[in-house]
Amino acid sequence: MAAAFVSGAGAALGRVNKVAAIQSKSVKAAVPVKAGRIAMMAEMSKSIPFLEKPKNLDGSMAGDVGFDPLGFSDKWDVKFLREAELKHGRICMLAALGFIYPEIMGGKSIPSPEGYFTELNPLKAVKTIPTAGLLQIVLFVMVLEAISWNKVFMDKTSAPGDFKFDPLGLKSPKMELSEVKNGRLAMIAVGGMIHQVLLTKQPILAQLKNGPYLPKESMFPIW
Repeated sequence: MAAAFVSGAGAALGRVNKVAAIQSKSVKAAVPVKAGRIAMMAEMSKSIPFLEKPKNLDGSMAGDVGFDPLGFSDKWDVKFLREAELKHGRICMLAALGFIYPEIMGGKSIPSPEGYFTELNPLKAVKTIPTAGLLQIVLFVMVLEAISWNKVFMDKTSAPGDFKFDPLGLKSPKMELSEVKNGRLAMIAVGGMIHQVLLTKQPILAQLKNGPYLPKESMFPIW
């Protein structure tokens, strides 16, 4: 009797240990899956920590910190978006300089048929350009767009914004990041300059020097 009891108890204990071992393995197998799911859910944007990281922004491009709150990268090719960003950034860096350069030179920076273009308000200055001059500007822009068309829309192998133009040999990862950052800053700056001129009706540097820093009258008429 005692031997049978001991044998039965041992068998029961063995079954309990076997079940416990199976359950332990199941728990261990489930933990990595659960942890993986939590890690995937917790992958958030570096620039906007309360939003999920955009799936098409992998951080490989200079300046990519996962900022895409409107989801453009889900709708359009990321390379096309970078081409557009670089092009507008470069234009605005030139525009930011163009807004203040005539003031720095005292209105004697750009020759005209009558001497110099002396209008310092950059928005009013557009009206002082002869029709032939405006047509030359439009033609120049059209030529540049024609040159870039094939690269932007047809060539899928070249890097965005790379037109092999680097006469000073400055190309490097650091300079690529600097261009992106300064281009983004310039786009914001030019938008601010345009609104500053619209509201105060003064050139940029004159308004900063003389005020008012807030408009005291209606922004209309603009010109």
